[in-house]
Amino acid sequence: MRSARLKPPARPAVVLVAHGSRDPRAAMSTEALARAVGLARPEWTVRASYLDHDGPRPLDVLGALPGPRAVLVPLLLTAAYHGRVDLPAVIREASALLPIAVTATDVLGPASPLLLAAVSRRLPVDDLDAVVLAAAGTRNDQARQTVADAAAALGRRLGMPAAVSYASGPGQRAGEAVTGLRAAGARRVGMAAYFLAPGLLYDASADAARAAGAVAIAEPLGAAPELVRLVCARAETVLRAPLPVAA
Repeated sequence: MRSARLKPPARPAVVLVAHGSRDPRAAMSTEALARAVGLARPEWTVRASYLDHDGPRPLDVLGALPGPRAVLVPLLLTAAYHGRVDLPAVIREASALLPIAVTATDVLGPASPLLLAAVSRRLPVDDLDAVVLAAAGTRNDQARQTVADAAAALGRRLGMPAAVSYASGPGQRAGEAVTGLRAAGARRVGMAAYFLAPGLLYDASADAARAAGAVAIAEPLGAAPELVRLVCARAETVLRAPLPVAA
């Protein structure tokens, strides 16, 4: 009598959760990051999902996975509304509706050596003497402070004056930040991008910085190797931990 073959265990599932954008470039960038993470960790099933605008939604992706567990990695640089409200709501709904254990990692910020290295990689710094770290913006004071801290850390890393700017919400805009640095004596100001993907807010920051005299504009982080390593590290930390015991 032939013995029954045991099914191999399902591969760990890692679901990247992006904000989503009306700009199709944003989804293309997120998909490229998901592919890069999948190449770096071929033992994982890696998928991309979106909270808004694009598809598929996180629940759609989770519902198509074989289980027994999945890890959500929020592609967010601050722990603002989406990280504090939207992601926990996804996990609660998945726990109620799906036969799969779902946990989430921390967001990708605040600034870490890997994240600062990814930001620096996108910026040509050979002949700059000041830098503006441009971010999307948030009304959450604590989240906004982490971006300001990232700008200060970037300045220390590059050895030059640094300012922070936001494309929305409170705080100075990129053009104002460039103008301020030039008024303080900087001759060649660059704009570093605290953006994961291109979109309307990134374009607004880049246009404003350029109009104010910035001589270098960094591209969004995209699938920078350091960002891939950071995503993998976030997922690995959660995958190494045992699943929480259901109440």
